Amino acid sequence: MSTRNRGAGRGPAPRGAGACGFLVVLGVVALAGCQRGDAEVPAPREEAPVVLGPEDVVRVESRELQEGPVLSGTLQARRAATMRAEVQGAVLEMKVEQGQKVKKGQLLARIQDVSQQDQLLAARTAVRVARNAVRVARAEEQRNRQLANAGVITRRDLERAQLARAQAEAQLSEAQARLALSRQQVGRTRLVAPFNGVVSERHASAGDIVQPGTPLYTVIDPTSMRLEASVPAAQLSALKTGSGVDFTVGGYGDRSFQGRIERINPAVDPATGQVRLYVTLPNTEQALLTGLFAEGRVAALRREVPAIPVSAVDTRAEPATVLRVKDGKLERVPVTLGMTDEVQRLVELRSGAQAGDVLVRGSAQDLTEGTRVEVRPERPGESEPGVGGAGAPPEEPQQPQQPQPR
Repeated sequence: MSTRNRGAGRGPAPRGAGACGFLVVLGVVALAGCQRGDAEVPAPREEAPVVLGPEDVVRVESRELQEGPVLSGTLQARRAATMRAEVQGAVLEMKVEQGQKVKKGQLLARIQDVSQQDQLLAARTAVRVARNAVRVARAEEQRNRQLANAGVITRRDLERAQLARAQAEAQLSEAQARLALSRQQVGRTRLVAPFNGVVSERHASAGDIVQPGTPLYTVIDPTSMRLEASVPAAQLSALKTGSGVDFTVGGYGDRSFQGRIERINPAVDPATGQVRLYVTLPNTEQALLTGLFAEGRVAALRREVPAIPVSAVDTRAEPATVLRVKDGKLERVPVTLGMTDEVQRLVELRSGAQAGDVLVRGSAQDLTEGTRVEVRPERPGESEPGVGGAGAPPEEPQQPQQPQPR
């Protein structure tokens, strides 16, 4: 049988059979590729929590709050004196420097006193001449009295002698007054300390020509400071002479100082509606310096209550709210507030949160409710009063990553 016949006996192959087989193969390959792709898609990750540092949280704790009128101002020495030149002349000597302690009567500076010394010498000479004249006049009066009693001279001659003695005594008094004035002028060329204190300013140098009234030194008594402050007249009911005042002074951190109201101005300033107060602050240790800014409060009311910083409260809504960390998430809680300590910037927490609760403060309050958070515990040396690092879950040590086999 020929080859043609064998082929013709099978009959012609269907035209679509090859195309269908190709499509089946492609479908199998595509299905296998999709299955592999689905296996490589990673599972969705859970969002990482926001890490809060100790400076972002605060724990509700019981604290002592004080309420009363707030005072502020610049410290001044309670006793201060500016020593000025009382005569004209050149400064011969400046004895002390700024910051040096002085005692009452100690010489501070000398001004040229040539003309004053000349006047003093002339005044002394005039006093001696006047004393001699008085001595002669008194002796003459005594002789004339004896002669008048004996009838040798008339009473008129005795009266003339008495008048001469009176005139001599008057001239002596005038000469003595001039001598005292000359001594005073010489003394004015020497500046002495008016009290025990410290030289705070030196305004001149040796060789300067000064006029009466030119400042030379400023001496202060650092053992007592004074603060002048004003409060609204509406708060006068909480003020009285002798009331204690607690102060903090710039440059001394949280260290507090105590003073007392010494005087209250009896008149209200019509322009501001405020009353002037004068508060004394003992400074026996001489730790305080003039010119420092002080802020204090009259301790009118003291209470120990649960309190938090003002920065932890959101007062934009009514009632006020706080963000509390609970079960690793933030929740917004309405709270009831009480007295406010303006100096410590603390507010009483009456309801809404309990003692020990950890609240968010500061810029962290911009987080939304429901945000997952993690409070980083405090590290040594960064502890802050009221910071809620305690109670936060400890940070787990990170294990070094092992290289994965390829």
